[in-house]
Amino acid sequence: QVQLVESGGGLVQPGGSLRLSCAASGSFFSISSMSWYRQAPGNQRELVAAINGGGNTNYADSVKGRFTISRDNAKNTVYLQMNSLESEDTAVYYCNAKGRTRTFRNFDAWGQGTLVTVSS
Repeated sequence: QVQLVESGGGLVQPGGSLRLSCAASGSFFSISSMSWYRQAPGNQRELVAAINGGGNTNYADSVKGRFTISRDNAKNTVYLQMNSLESEDTAVYYCNAKGRTRTFRNFDAWGQGTLVTVSS
């Protein structure tokens, strides 16, 4: 089983910054990709940013130039540095990890979500 624990959400003013963290634990063989999704009230969950084991990244157009995803493979942790936050960034942010278990089955795990509120 793979567990993902997110932290770092909270209330921030427009133009401010926050850094989200997500640590993976449990029994697994490898993690291939780690991603951040978000879901605002009334909206579908959307991909914000993703990073693979080689460090290749991709971002939603709405966050390019403002958000940076990074990964510490030794700690099985992914980060999302969010700068120049806007009210439209208000959402619950979810961490996702895909990889293989010790029995070489694929897994697709989700964190519990952390709320980011951008408001003055």
